[in-house]
Amino acid sequence: MLRVLCVRFSSIGDVLLTTPLVRALHRRHPDAELYFVTKRAMAPLVVENPNLDQVIELEPHERITDLARRLRALRPTHGLDLHGSLRSAALRLLVPSAQWSRYSKRKLARTALIAAKINMYGKHVPVPVRYFEAARALDVQPDGGPPEFFLAPAARERIARWLAERGLDRQPFAALAPGAAHATKRWPIRHWVALAEQLRTMEFGLVAVGGPGGGDRELASQLGPDVHNAAGEFTLQETGACLARAAVLVSGDTGVMHMATGVGTRVVALFGPTVELFGFFPYGGRAEVLERDLGCRPCSAMGTERCPLGHHHCLGEIFPDQVAAAVQRLVA
Repeated sequence: MLRVLCVRFSSIGDVLLTTPLVRALHRRHPDAELYFVTKRAMAPLVVENPNLDQVIELEPHERITDLARRLRALRPTHGLDLHGSLRSAALRLLVPSAQWSRYSKRKLARTALIAAKINMYGKHVPVPVRYFEAARALDVQPDGGPPEFFLAPAARERIARWLAERGLDRQPFAALAPGAAHATKRWPIRHWVALAEQLRTMEFGLVAVGGPGGGDRELASQLGPDVHNAAGEFTLQETGACLARAAVLVSGDTGVMHMATGVGTRVVALFGPTVELFGFFPYGGRAEVLERDLGCRPCSAMGTERCPLGHHHCLGEIFPDQVAAAVQRLVA
C-alpha cells in the first residue's frame, strides 16, 4: 500500500497551495494513505481536508528527531518534501523507509531576477504546479483547479452569528486585508481609507481581516468607523469562513489572498515588490491582479521593511479608483 508523507511546515499560502497536489494524489491513488506534516499553527488549513487521512503536527519546540520517530511508525513508502528547509531535509535522512523527492524552489532564477533583472525562469510555472515535481513517481498531473480550504461547521456557525449581529448577513460585504508581514507588501493606508469610502458608496459592508501579529489589527482600525475590524479576532478556520461569505477580498500578496481563493471567493490582489514569475499569484480562482510595470520590480522575494529606492511606487501608484473598478468588474 502507498503511504505518502506530504511535508510543508508553513506558511499559510504555501500550505494551501499544496492542496491541488493533495487532491490529485487522492484521485489518482484513492486507496493510498495520505499524511500531511505541518506546524501545529498551520494545521487548521488542512485538518478538514477530506483527501487526507491524517494531519501530523510539528509541536512547538518539538525536536525533529522526535517528529521523525512518529513518522517512521507510519511506515511511509513515499515522502514529498514540499518545503525545502533544513528541517525537511533532516526528515529525508531520519525517515529512510520513504522514497523521498522534492521540487525546485528556483532560487538561482529568483536571485538573478531580483539582483540583476535577468529572467532565468524560462516557462512560467506557478508554485502549485511546481509542487507536482516532487510527485513524479506517483503519476499525477495538475487539474488546473484552485487550492482548497475546507471549513468545519463550527467555524461557519460562529461566523454566521458574528455577521448577523452586525447586520452583515443582509448585504454583500467586501473583506479587506491591509496587513502584511513586511512593510513593502502593504498598500498605503491612505489608499485603504479612500477605497473603503468608495466601497461604501457601492453599498458594500466592510470587514477587515488579518492575523494576530504584524500590526494587522492596528492597521485595520485606521480604515474608518464603518469597517468592522475582525483582524486578530478569528482563528484561521473562522477567517476562512468569513472570506467564504464575502463578495470579494482586496488583499496584498499575503496568505489571506490564498485563503480566499481556497474558499471560492473573488480576489483583487495588489502586488508590489514581488512578481508573477515567483509563482504566488492567485491560482485557479476568480481573481484580478493589479501591479505596476516598473524597472525596479522585483526588489525582494518576500518584501522588506522599506523600499530600497525610498519611493514605494510599486504599490503607491496603484490607486483606489483602480481597485474599486476591479472590484466592480469581479462582482458584476
